Amino acid sequence: MREIKTAVITGATGMIGTALAQLLSTEGITVAACVRPGSEKAARLLDLDKLYTIDMDLEELGKEEAFDKIFHMVGKVDAFFHLGWAGTFGEARDDMFLQNQNIRCVLDASKLAKRLGCQVFVGAGSQAEYGRVTDGVSLSTDTPTFPENGYGIAKLAAGQMSRILCRELGICHIWMRILSIYGPWDTEKTMVMSAVDTWIRGGKPAFSKGEQLWDYLYVKDAARALYLAAVLGKDGSIYPLGSGQVRKLKSYIKQIRDAVEPSAELGLGEIPYRPGQVMYLCADISELTKDTGFRPDYTFEEGIKETVAWRRTVMQAAAKASGCEGAVQK
Repeated sequence: MREIKTAVITGATGMIGTALAQLLSTEGITVAACVRPGSEKAARLLDLDKLYTIDMDLEELGKEEAFDKIFHMVGKVDAFFHLGWAGTFGEARDDMFLQNQNIRCVLDASKLAKRLGCQVFVGAGSQAEYGRVTDGVSLSTDTPTFPENGYGIAKLAAGQMSRILCRELGICHIWMRILSIYGPWDTEKTMVMSAVDTWIRGGKPAFSKGEQLWDYLYVKDAARALYLAAVLGKDGSIYPLGSGQVRKLKSYIKQIRDAVEPSAELGLGEIPYRPGQVMYLCADISELTKDTGFRPDYTFEEGIKETVAWRRTVMQAAAKASGCEGAVQK
């Protein structure tokens, strides 16, 4: 077991980063949260105990100033959680120069972790590293990888390269291949949050038939898994991160609708499946459970209720500030 008293988080204002910062704060861990200079999202971290925000772009991680900023703020660090990544949506996923820069940032973060005295480096990988697998096959540590876009290729390369580098540096290396996470602080571009927003506004979203078998994990569970992996995970491990269970996507959609407005129209079957639609996605979390004891605490129904309540509060505050309160249903 590794004792963690101080940690660094890059990507700290993202959905998982924010949840992780909250969790570490409640555990009494001092956190250096690296945030993009001028980020409005940094405000969501201001009320956390023992947390210090540090303005730092990912490209700065390899500079001497990065060490100075962090060390002078919190001193020696025990764990480094590298969640920051540029170009996660749309055409940017195939921007090869941008994705290549992400690989460099992961390696810079690994070297920075060593300089700061870290015991463990935890990196955020992705389901995209696997590419397309046979329906019914759960994604495990040993599932063959063949990513199909620049984002997945870069995540795979970053995980492999940083593992070798951390071995040379004498730091424990953990790589989490993250599946579908939902919850507060999520981007509006995801299926879950875009559906929540549309129903809150009184609209009707459009979905496919929703026959896909999918694995969703609540963000607070994801944050706890990352923390447990840092404390108890085995050096060199690759852990797929999800709930370990699948349900048809349409059942998730119905629960989202019911949490917002049970009488709203579902919109199922109104758009076709995308070309090459993945119909089965599930994480095999057996190794993660064996090594760390992690099991999800939240059911999807519990998590989506918290998510909807949070989103209503955010949208109502925004509508009030703009004088358009009538656009948001209570």
